[in-house]
Amino acid sequence: MGNAGSGGVHGSEPEVSDSLKTFGAVLKVLREEAGLTQDQLAEQLGYSVDTIAGVEQGRRFPSQQLVTLSVEALGEFAARMLKATRRSLTRRAGLASRFQHWASIEEEALTLYAYECRTVPGLLQPEPYIRALFRTGLPPVTEEQIERQVAARLERQAVLDQRPNTFFGFIIEQALLERQVGGAEVTRVLIDHLLALGERHNVEIQVMPRCMANHAGGDGLFYLAETGDHNWLGYSEGQRSSNLISGLADVGILQQRYRKLSSQALSHEATVELLKQMRGEL
Repeated sequence: MGNAGSGGVHGSEPEVSDSLKTFGAVLKVLREEAGLTQDQLAEQLGYSVDTIAGVEQGRRFPSQQLVTLSVEALGEFAARMLKATRRSLTRRAGLASRFQHWASIEEEALTLYAYECRTVPGLLQPEPYIRALFRTGLPPVTEEQIERQVAARLERQAVLDQRPNTFFGFIIEQALLERQVGGAEVTRVLIDHLLALGERHNVEIQVMPRCMANHAGGDGLFYLAETGDHNWLGYSEGQRSSNLISGLADVGILQQRYRKLSSQALSHEATVELLKQMRGEL
């Protein structure tokens, strides 16, 4: 969201996650035990050498597909070890300090709602879209900084896999897709990613049409989370600032606004049809 979790690109300088470094070290040991070079492992798994090197150095988040494919190259025991190590990955390292409190709430939420009018929510961003956001942001950042930021954001997205009983609801403005951040190909990847995520039983994605005379989101983006003890908290961001909202009255206002926005946005089914149409026009 914003500087930390959504589309802004310049929160606090992140460090490489210890859990990512641990996974990378385990992968390196298992690869060497199998007598494989990085080039050979990359070829067998169908990944680039840069990707394998990035994972081993703790700069890239290991995808579930990489772990699944590793059984053929490294054996069943190694694949089980990688799977177990991947489950232990944390999602907070590398996130801006002002966002980390919300990230900890997000990790344990029973329900999570997001309304975004600046960029596609961070939990829904595919890797090419994330890279495009960081490369176009100001002030400019180095490739090394981009790698660390991308790893942090992908790491955070593991919550979608690890919280199957959490309901995730997202409302995004149609203009965010039409903007084509990163170009047409990145937008195609983004739409395909949204369509795939929208097939999950606990994920609902709605697009807000361009024209809405009584639009309820005039005060900007916000997020809502239901905690484990069934309390609700809110979160919002501005230019290099953020606000954790806990007052009952203020949270109640955000809940009212989200309900109204959800009624104004396209239904989940209509959103799928629009995304398919937009995908075909690219």
